[in-house]
Amino acid sequence: MSAQLVLRQRAELVQALCCGGTSEGLESILDLLLSWGSLVWEDYLSVCVAGKTLSSRTRDLLDLVYSKGDSACCHLLAAFSQVLPDAQKNNLSFGKCSDVQNSQEMPTSATLTLLSDRPGMVTKLRQCVDGALDVLFQKGFLTSSECEGIQLPVYTSSQQVRRLLDLVQFKGEGAANMLLQFSQKIATAAVLPHENEKSAQSAFVSEFQKKLCSSISAQSHFLSTYSGTGKFSLDDIYTEGLLELGQGGKDTQMSLNLKDVVGRVGTLNKEADTVLISGEAGCGKSTFLQRLHLLWARRAALHDYLLLFPFSCRKLNTEERELSLKELLFLHCCWPDRDQDELFQFILDHPDLVLFTFDGLDEFKQTFSDDRRHCCPTKPAKVSVLFFNLLQGSLMKGVQKLVTSRPEAVPPTLRQYLCKEVLLKGFSTDGIDCFVRKHHSDPGVASRVLESIRSNTALLGLCHIPVFCWIVSKCYKELLGFGNSSLQTITDVYLMVLHHFFHHRVCKGKRSEKSWVQEHLHTIMRLGKLALQGLHNSHYMFPETEVQNCGVTEDDIGKGFLIQSKNISFDNKHYEFLHVTMQCFFAALFITLDINSNDKLTIQRLFVTECTSKGCLGICQAKRPDGPGTEAPNLQITSTFVSGLLSQRHQGLLLQCCPVQTLHKRSKLVVKYVSRGMQNHFKSIPPPVKGEKKSMHAMPSFVWLIKCIYEMQESEVAKNVVSKLDVEHLKLTYCSIGPLECTALAFVLQHLKCPVGLQLDSNAVGDVGVEQLLPCLHVCHSLYLRNNNISDEGIAKLVEKGVQCDSFQKIALFNNKLTDVCTQHLAYLLKTKKNFLSLRLGNNNITAAGAEQLAEGLRCSQSLQFLGLWGNKVGDKGAQALARALENSQALVWMSLVDNGVGSAGAQALAKVIQNSTTLEELWLSKNCITRDGVQYLVQALEKNSSVTAIWLRGNNLSPEEVEEFSLKERRLTF
Repeated sequence: MSAQLVLRQRAELVQALCCGGTSEGLESILDLLLSWGSLVWEDYLSVCVAGKTLSSRTRDLLDLVYSKGDSACCHLLAAFSQVLPDAQKNNLSFGKCSDVQNSQEMPTSATLTLLSDRPGMVTKLRQCVDGALDVLFQKGFLTSSECEGIQLPVYTSSQQVRRLLDLVQFKGEGAANMLLQFSQKIATAAVLPHENEKSAQSAFVSEFQKKLCSSISAQSHFLSTYSGTGKFSLDDIYTEGLLELGQGGKDTQMSLNLKDVVGRVGTLNKEADTVLISGEAGCGKSTFLQRLHLLWARRAALHDYLLLFPFSCRKLNTEERELSLKELLFLHCCWPDRDQDELFQFILDHPDLVLFTFDGLDEFKQTFSDDRRHCCPTKPAKVSVLFFNLLQGSLMKGVQKLVTSRPEAVPPTLRQYLCKEVLLKGFSTDGIDCFVRKHHSDPGVASRVLESIRSNTALLGLCHIPVFCWIVSKCYKELLGFGNSSLQTITDVYLMVLHHFFHHRVCKGKRSEKSWVQEHLHTIMRLGKLALQGLHNSHYMFPETEVQNCGVTEDDIGKGFLIQSKNISFDNKHYEFLHVTMQCFFAALFITLDINSNDKLTIQRLFVTECTSKGCLGICQAKRPDGPGTEAPNLQITSTFVSGLLSQRHQGLLLQCCPVQTLHKRSKLVVKYVSRGMQNHFKSIPPPVKGEKKSMHAMPSFVWLIKCIYEMQESEVAKNVVSKLDVEHLKLTYCSIGPLECTALAFVLQHLKCPVGLQLDSNAVGDVGVEQLLPCLHVCHSLYLRNNNISDEGIAKLVEKGVQCDSFQKIALFNNKLTDVCTQHLAYLLKTKKNFLSLRLGNNNITAAGAEQLAEGLRCSQSLQFLGLWGNKVGDKGAQALARALENSQALVWMSLVDNGVGSAGAQALAKVIQNSTTLEELWLSKNCITRDGVQYLVQALEKNSSVTAIWLRGNNLSPEEVEEFSLKERRLTF
């Protein structure tokens, strides 16, 4: 029986072990099989052949164990059950083997004990393999070359332990006994996170922890992101953002909490210990870390970590000295009052009790590089070398690291060292409501601000980004006093905050005939020069001398845009802009209004997508490991602001500050280079493969250029740009597209000449984003919105518009937050649109009631060809309702009810669909609870049908004998 399970699931077992890309799973299974006696040493060596791929070694193991018979296969399945995470076991069957234990006799020697306890030894020793090597070396059991071979950085800590165990296996009883004694000593001396904090042995650790908690609590008490704009207690203002797993993880739409971020949920690489928290500028990454720090300092969260060391990449940029790891920790975080060497040794000995956080990888001067390895914690090195080796695990392996960054700044070379990626997607609609109400103590004011935001969908889309929500809340008087209809773009919002800051610092009663921009032009230009100079040099913190060299005065600083950095490690004052987006806005103002700049050169470098030349901006140069380079993401934000400032709608505000001819010339150059950038994308579209549609997979800069066009708010520009786009399918998956980007996409794409399929899977569209896309729905024949946090409310708006669009024929809504409520809207869509072809609703929360509602629409549809309901909960009752509605369909080609709790009664109803249909080709019924009777109904229906090519039935309630019987009886059944 076990052997048959291994044989039948061979492909799935190989996939389960190889999907993570690391060999840890295979090696853990080998450890168990060796300890249980299922493999002998020669077997182990035959599988672990150097140079073979992971999949080849896995197949070799399966072949080897299968040849040993049913008992060995049972042990193999038990090992798989123990090693694989729960998410990867869903599709596998282990029979009665999951509880198999070691049945070998008590080992009679130290060598056999090491073999019998091999899995436990790997766990015990992986954090102290260096100590074990030292002991064995000092006792003469190992040579220095053998120790160095085990410690090679290409091996993970677990692999180092396994190589040590392999070596000791042939060193005799003395070496084995010594290693066993060492492991027992380690187990006895193990320090528990809480129980021993008060002990005399760790008194210095407890003392330092109290000082560290006090320091971090003081730094984190007030909201620091917009410091200088008013004192907000973090407890009073903090609003949770949307946290989800990044690309590659299972359940990417699952909402995460703080514990999940540092926990095992979503882990892709078990050997890595760096978690990336990524998100766009202003989405709340720094505030999230600040909240995490405060909760740890109060011992309200992260109880597994005794010590937490917070780092700011901005501040690390200012460190020019070479430092050791010890100096980096204590100088940049918290200096111990005593016992520094003992404390640092404790950190080295217990990396699992320590947490490092690094805020703003995208603001670090150097690009990540793994060229220079640095493994010695006491040897000084450049801060960049220490930082990068901490991230990749060469230094302080085992310490958990949290790193925040914009996604564009994380190179592939770093991603291979990530444990997982967590996406911070800003506020939900409820989050906007919560933040605004926390920001205003007067409920009446808060309600008026929210009403104003909700009445302008473009502004509502902007407010999903926390920094924009803060600006709108901060400038509520301007918002309520002048109306919100003119606020459409990011440029509009930042001009409003500029006006707010200047207006509130003008002496009462003072009036001027100048425009407010002209009145404060000198301040704008001085701050703009500093901002642009900082972007060019990747500077976000400015020493007082640099501020003065740009002519910035105390009065300029007093306006509130530039604030003093709060960092006691600096000997003199340092300043930074309120937010990096504010620095980008002032840089854009300087570029727009500087009468001395070379227009063509400056704007060309600002908007060109690939540039290797050096110059005053260096806009598109990638950051170099050996020196500072301009960060393209920040200059893309700057160029977006420049597009808005040079638009026709804002030129009236700037005319008194810059000659009209200059503004017109620069505006034309922006249009020219943005259009050229878009045309370069269109030219790169490959010819379609024969039989497939011509499609374009958008490159990262495509969305940026779309946003630049939107900032201009000139329909003619949008129309001209897309006039040459000749594709049938536009793919924008994993592009961090939220409501703001949806607004820009709709503004541009609505001018397409021919309908396209718009694929926006795995973004952050949400209900508000769906509403923002409606203006371009008439040019979409297909809309793919998988993994986008869309609810029934969004579907209601989509259907209301969709029934009016003749071209709209397909929609995919897999893995959203849909319930039975949405099915009444979709039923209306099916009843109304006579040409609708495809409806895919997989992995939502639709039950039998929803299926019955949907059936009302299906009964009226004579055009639907594809119906997908994978991973819902329709059951037999829902399947029967759908089957009755589709009994006479002469259009349906493909249907999926995988994993829906469908039994034989449902299968019997679906058999009638098969029997009557002349168009149906595939029916997917895997992972249900169909028994022999249900399959028999399907077989009988197939006898009267020649159009069906496959019915998928894997994972149902059938015995291996029944599977074999039906496979021989009807080849179109796939098990």
